[in-house]
Amino acid sequence: MQTPLTVMDFLDRAELVYGDRVGIVDEPAQPAGSWGDVTYRRVAELARAQAAGLDRLGVGPGERVAVVSHNSARLMTSLYGVSGFGRVLVPVNFRLRAEEVAYIVEQSGASVLLLDPEVADALAGVPARHRFVLGEESDRELYAFDREPVRHPVAESDTATINYTSGTTARPKGVRLTHRNLWLNATLMGLHFGASDRDVYLHTLPMFHANGWGLPYVITGLGGQHIVLRKVDGAEILRRVAEHGVTFLCGAPAVVSMVLAAAETWDGPVPGRDRVRMVVAGAPPPTSVIERVERELGWEFLQIYGLTETSPVVTVNRTRAEWDGLSTAERAERLVRAGAPSLGTTIRVDEEGEVLVRSNTVLDGYWERPDETDAALRDDWFHTGDGGTMTDGYLTISDRKKDVIITGGENVSSIEVEDCLYDHPAVAEVAVIGVPDEKWGETIKALVVLREGADADEEQLIAHCKQRLAGYKAPTSVEFRQTLPRTTTGKLQKFRLREPYWAGRERTVN
Repeated sequence: MQTPLTVMDFLDRAELVYGDRVGIVDEPAQPAGSWGDVTYRRVAELARAQAAGLDRLGVGPGERVAVVSHNSARLMTSLYGVSGFGRVLVPVNFRLRAEEVAYIVEQSGASVLLLDPEVADALAGVPARHRFVLGEESDRELYAFDREPVRHPVAESDTATINYTSGTTARPKGVRLTHRNLWLNATLMGLHFGASDRDVYLHTLPMFHANGWGLPYVITGLGGQHIVLRKVDGAEILRRVAEHGVTFLCGAPAVVSMVLAAAETWDGPVPGRDRVRMVVAGAPPPTSVIERVERELGWEFLQIYGLTETSPVVTVNRTRAEWDGLSTAERAERLVRAGAPSLGTTIRVDEEGEVLVRSNTVLDGYWERPDETDAALRDDWFHTGDGGTMTDGYLTISDRKKDVIITGGENVSSIEVEDCLYDHPAVAEVAVIGVPDEKWGETIKALVVLREGADADEEQLIAHCKQRLAGYKAPTSVEFRQTLPRTTTGKLQKFRLREPYWAGRERTVN
């Protein structure tokens, strides 16, 4: 017998086995109005009502529903109320500017747009056939409790979500993830990190980001509890760890730094010692930071490497029995690696040093971009664009082959930033690179050649970018050059531009 793997499996089990348990504790300060404590039975009722509401609007199977929202119980419920009933959820980064969101809504063909109240004014000009600002009023329109939803057939090969990611092009690409992709990724995350019904999971990770790395699904299916955190703050994370008995959280290295900074001024023992495990991805932090997590917080540090295109898990690094007798520093040296392949994943490093992946979590393709799909999945391998090495079964990421900067866990296409700077009348040439930063991993630096006779300073060029791009995509520094190095064919030699900033480091990513 074979039955399709779909995201509804997780919520169906939670309702059946843990129906009376509080499944979600919503952020109390939601501008849309907090849902408070929500049982799994109520989450399932809300998901069905949302699906029925979409039926009432005439939104058919396969249609896309875009949502731009901070972490919330409403967003998490949509993972099931939209995808679980045959439609496609498009979670959008709430930090993007109106032009960027408009492109995603148009390119995905989303017929429904759901907006967090905090972004509603900024995105007022983004069109969609059905447009709602999330809140009590829209709840009455979106959730139809008086009718049963249509159970559209859902195959595991159907697209469940389209997640947009910055890559080697100026425009983000829509990553088509199937129900099978998401089901297996979530199950792998739960397996490798030992999730159970005793877990209390704090959503420090944005739910829009690769669907919260799959944790919203597996924690639900296993009956754990979700604590929704709307905005990341180190002291607030510690407070919620103490208040709710949090056992599990995820985040980029910048989140680790925030927590460590808050712990320095925390009144009393740091909460969660010998109880909390924290999964980090985006870029490995320095070994000294890993040591501090173990020593100062008493939390277990774990690491994954992945991409939106891989749902996202590719590798897992967690301390193992053989390392128990090692010192904290020795363990940190091992944990700083990207990790070993997750179960069912095969990794190969090709002759050019690029990391290639085969796995059931690899994307089905890019939305309406067949050429880029073929390029990424050529020769039956997914080409990550990252450079690395494999030693004793563990992957270390050493370089980034594709033109992407990862700052604070967010991907930024350097080409997109360059295109923006080229729109400035004073700019003749520009190269955008990532440079090391202790807090954010990398920050964005623009190397600029001005037009003859033109004048512009660093502040003006940064402001120019901030007016047109999401704030995190804008350069944090600008250097002016007379020329930029190019090959004889005119290709920009970014590796030469990067070298001085990464000198003395083993890796050219941070």
